[in-house]
Amino acid sequence: MVDCAGLYMATERRTSRGGGTSGGEGTEWLTLGQAASYLGVAQSTVRKWSDGGRLSAFYTPGGHRRFRRSDLDAFLAGSSGGAAAAARLLVLIVDDDERLREFVRVNLEMDGYLVREAGSAEEGLAALEEEPPDLVLLDVMMPQVDGFEMLRRMQERHGLGSVPVIMFSGKVDEETSNRAEREGAQAFIGKPFDPQALIESTKQLLSRR
Repeated sequence: MVDCAGLYMATERRTSRGGGTSGGEGTEWLTLGQAASYLGVAQSTVRKWSDGGRLSAFYTPGGHRRFRRSDLDAFLAGSSGGAAAAARLLVLIVDDDERLREFVRVNLEMDGYLVREAGSAEEGLAALEEEPPDLVLLDVMMPQVDGFEMLRRMQERHGLGSVPVIMFSGKVDEETSNRAEREGAQAFIGKPFDPQALIESTKQLLSRR
């Protein structure tokens, strides 16, 4: 990577609440994508952290964000009681609604959780085989293979209760809620559906692990 410390000393523009000092000789700068990989989160999460002042960011004359590796290390070290501890836990969210997946992912990643997304039951089952998560957030209403069928296949492959599951749906009745409990879901978030309630239930369940 080109050493651009001198350029930043002359041209840096900070986020409104970012901390730290200007770069010096030998500073290692990372792009947004590199910073996201370094922290183990999505780029959109890093944007929110830097926009909100939780993570120091600098801008090139062209408006691109750059991050100092030392700032990223300090961010990780300072999160030892929260984000760093949570980062050991992986959440898989399975839902065909891309906007909902993004909302839940960003909010969980901001608290340090690792999150994988799947847009269908088939993708969710494949993700389970690649890397078993600590928790699955599973939508009931999905085309082709619904949430209950995915839950059944999960239990066949991995055993009943091997991976905790929270099921959710915006269109549900009491019978569906009772079925989720009978078939092994640890929790159910039903109508009226509140994405924030799903996030809080996720954190509560993971805090017991």
